[in-house]
Amino acid sequence: MLRGLYTAASGMLTQQRRHDTVTNNITNMNTPGFKAVNSVQRSFPEMMIALMGKDAAAGQQIGKINTGVFGEESRLVFTQGDLMQTNQMGDFALVSNIQVPGVAFDASGKSIDAQGNVTYKPEAFFTVRAGEEVRYTRDGHFQLNENNELITADGSLVMNRNNTPIVLNNINLSDVKADGTGQLFNARTGAALGQALSITRIDNPNDLVRVGEGQFRLEEGAQAGTPAAIGDARVEQGYLERSNVDPAQSMVDLNIAFRAYEANQKIIQFYDKTLDKTVNEVGRV
Repeated sequence: MLRGLYTAASGMLTQQRRHDTVTNNITNMNTPGFKAVNSVQRSFPEMMIALMGKDAAAGQQIGKINTGVFGEESRLVFTQGDLMQTNQMGDFALVSNIQVPGVAFDASGKSIDAQGNVTYKPEAFFTVRAGEEVRYTRDGHFQLNENNELITADGSLVMNRNNTPIVLNNINLSDVKADGTGQLFNARTGAALGQALSITRIDNPNDLVRVGEGQFRLEEGAQAGTPAAIGDARVEQGYLERSNVDPAQSMVDLNIAFRAYEANQKIIQFYDKTLDKTVNEVGRV
């Protein structure tokens, strides 16, 4: 009996985590460059049920039973978000469409071959630096600080292709023009500024760890990113990438999590009543 109680309790905890994950997605629906998170669940290790006794059937296997479920991990979804026009010269959006020869990716950016090998679609990111840590972001809302350095909303330095901060002296950000590769020009004269946005290709985006403020870092031991080749990604100035959260699907997931939580809660209440009768009525006899 207690096994069922523990199974229902694990279901409640898992659905609570799933509910929190979807709620966080909905909260960041209007956050530029935000990437949605999916909660992955799996069952506890299976138990083998066997006949017990001294007869000939002793040790005969009956079958397997799962002992609950838990939220194993949270998976980021790196699909491209829609572009939102802002007409601000300091806003940049990345359109990433990196292809791998001979590999066809599904809508989620994943491919599984006949042998079961999984390949994830590479993604491109702006490269920034917070302190000494290199980070990656799709939030291209940039501005200039007092040192004429290009920075993100949280103050991280936007890097150029020489891995140094982009410095724009003697020019206003409103006069800066970027082409599709990220090269920066003077919009008034057309002269090159000798600066270019550093765009990094991450072959396996699942190696990225969210650190907040729309930024990611590579987990320890992961393969380092490489400069994105021309054609891997296109820079659109005057646009921001919207979050890739699907509002309709999020509401469906939210309701599913709520109903599953409610069902497990009722099972626990049933077990509680059964235990109460066992102790106070059967035990009295």
